[in-house]
Amino acid sequence: MPTYRIDLEYDGSGFHGYARQPDVRTVQGDLEEALFRLTGPVETAVAGRTDAGVHARGQVVSFVTKDLLDEARVLRSLNSQLNPEIAAMSLRRVAPAFNARFSALSRTYRYLVWNRRFADPFLRHTAWHVPDPLAIGPMNEVTAHVVGEHDFASFCRKAEGRGTVRTVQTCRWFPEAEGLFRFEITASSFCHQMVRSIVALSVAAGRRKVATSDIPVIFAAGDRNAARGAAPAHGLTLWEVAYPAAPVPSPWSSTATS
Repeated sequence: MPTYRIDLEYDGSGFHGYARQPDVRTVQGDLEEALFRLTGPVETAVAGRTDAGVHARGQVVSFVTKDLLDEARVLRSLNSQLNPEIAAMSLRRVAPAFNARFSALSRTYRYLVWNRRFADPFLRHTAWHVPDPLAIGPMNEVTAHVVGEHDFASFCRKAEGRGTVRTVQTCRWFPEAEGLFRFEITASSFCHQMVRSIVALSVAAGRRKVATSDIPVIFAAGDRNAARGAAPAHGLTLWEVAYPAAPVPSPWSSTATS
């Protein structure tokens, strides 16, 4: 049975997250309904189950079918059904062992903050508007504490049967443009709301509402109430998912052009 990989981009504004839920619109629901018309019923695996309102530039999905697909035709049909909110950027056959979730080595998220007195209407769906002046130095003092292996219980909504220890490879704020700050974080995996909670604490430090000397205490508390909640979902984008180096590409692979 052949295995396929889809690389997706989507604007999460109109969805209740990636994962299928009853009676609400989700990315998985729309994608699997579109695939059903082309392949019959399939169950997708996904690299990152984004929350309601969160976007993706580098989401990866895998699924197994009974028969070989005409990849170029399926890709065109998917985009005709899913555009403009969802774009299938590529569809290709991969090794049978590939799983979008379990084969991933790391995930990278980006978060945008618009730091001007007035909101920018063109960024309203993709950046958190913070009108108070921000100092990037304290924000990066927060992120310095994040890198490495830690228990992120103070930054996560705990899930039954799942731990909160994670290893963060990189984490930093960058001045993207005048008035715009970009947060970027890479880890093998994240717990629920971890990224948005780190962003919220960073912004609180940048506003001088939290002393950076308090960050170790917040980590040690292991208590969700010790942090500063979660930043709004719409500023967050799943940017990239890294996988082990692939073998020579399949001769059947096809890629959409934009």
